[in-house]
Amino acid sequence: MRLFRSSDVVGIAADVLRFALEASRETHPNEYMGFLRGEAARDLGVTLDRDGTVVTDILVVPGTTSNEVSATVPTELLPNDFSAVGSVHSHPNGVLRPSDADLATFGSGAVHLILGAPYQPDDWRAFDSRGEPTRLPVLKVDLPDPGDFFDFTEEDLL
Repeated sequence: MRLFRSSDVVGIAADVLRFALEASRETHPNEYMGFLRGEAARDLGVTLDRDGTVVTDILVVPGTTSNEVSATVPTELLPNDFSAVGSVHSHPNGVLRPSDADLATFGSGAVHLILGAPYQPDDWRAFDSRGEPTRLPVLKVDLPDPGDFFDFTEEDLL
């Protein structure tokens, strides 16, 4: 089983980017790390000029540790998640380009985000799996309310 889907990532929901920037700001001066998850644009009602996946969520793995220069994820706790499309992490020093250590982790997933201090709306860049800059449009997407995940009845379980 592959952890990452191969579909083109065609954008990121504005609320997801905002969350990542806020989480990075709160984690500062340590690095923030998470994994990007996505859904098919057509399932979200997003009209684009091509099919693909929109980043709609960030998975933070329990047990992730970080300091001022790195973040480490316990790989044994990574789920087999077919909605995963890449990674996101912060650079507290504000440098918006991948380090050699970053490049070593970019092999899986289509897109990887680096967010830099001071974590304002333009303090981020997207990269492909080789570490080359890539375009990732920020999209207005109506995401489901996370509380809806627990909103079900007994009939829903049958």
